[in-house]
Amino acid sequence: TNDDRPVYLRLRDVIAASILSGKVGDGDPLPSVRSLATEHGANPLTVAKAYQTFQDEGLIVVRRGVGMFVAAGATERLRASARKDFLE
Repeated sequence: TNDDRPVYLRLRDVIAASILSGKVGDGDPLPSVRSLATEHGANPLTVAKAYQTFQDEGLIVVRRGVGMFVAAGATERLRASARKDFLE
């Protein structure tokens, strides 16, 4: 692609888009690191870094032994952030 940003940021955009589009909603499980890596031809560590940024922001929660889930209120927080970025 023409996008010069790091791969983990591009993957972050993919994850955010699936949340904002309603493909996954608050409380829904997210694809595993391995499956998302395979789907996008990325290194699993890169996918883990993208997920970690969401976890650091409280947008996803990890249930040990179960998986990663969209946190309650994450959709609205992502929408507000996207609006703010657009207006700036």
